[in-house]
Amino acid sequence: MLIRPASVADAAAIAAIYAPYVRDTPISFEVVPPTADEIAARIEKIGAMHGWLVCADRDDVLGYAYTSPHAERAAYRWGVDCAVYVHGDAQRRGIGGALYTALFRLAASQGCAAVYAGITLPNPGSVALHERAGFVAVGVYRNVGFKLGAWHDVGWWALELGPRAQSPAEPHVASNADWQAALAAGNARLQ
Repeated sequence: MLIRPASVADAAAIAAIYAPYVRDTPISFEVVPPTADEIAARIEKIGAMHGWLVCADRDDVLGYAYTSPHAERAAYRWGVDCAVYVHGDAQRRGIGGALYTALFRLAASQGCAAVYAGITLPNPGSVALHERAGFVAVGVYRNVGFKLGAWHDVGWWALELGPRAQSPAEPHVASNADWQAALAAGNARLQ
């Protein structure tokens, strides 16, 4: 297994992993699974500034993770949201944690101060994954989404990536060396 940057060539595999989460669970609040073309557009839109990674076993994508802007307003630019999805047949193999290790190292190298995760509740597996990564619970939006015939809460978790600077540098695209270091850290967890 190897963690690497996602490309638009991975879009169909990513869409296939994501579709059951959208179609069959409240984990994602999307209600129609995005097409491979929609996933490709998302990778192109946020992939340049933010990390979008896959874990692959040869040509088979087993999971993916990405960061995206936390919110549109300029003062939020040092925070990112994250998501990780693993193929149902590849869960409990450390893929999610390895992807997050690489992703968060990359985000820190880009000047991000914190990562946020929204988790539809209850979801003890996702809560455990995030808390093992160092996230702490910060709040719950009660009955915020209606899907599959029920209202759902979303809990929010935060991970500080380091001390906050009084005058932070602007977030930036990671260098090739930063990408390599982040990928190496994630891949080390797969060994």
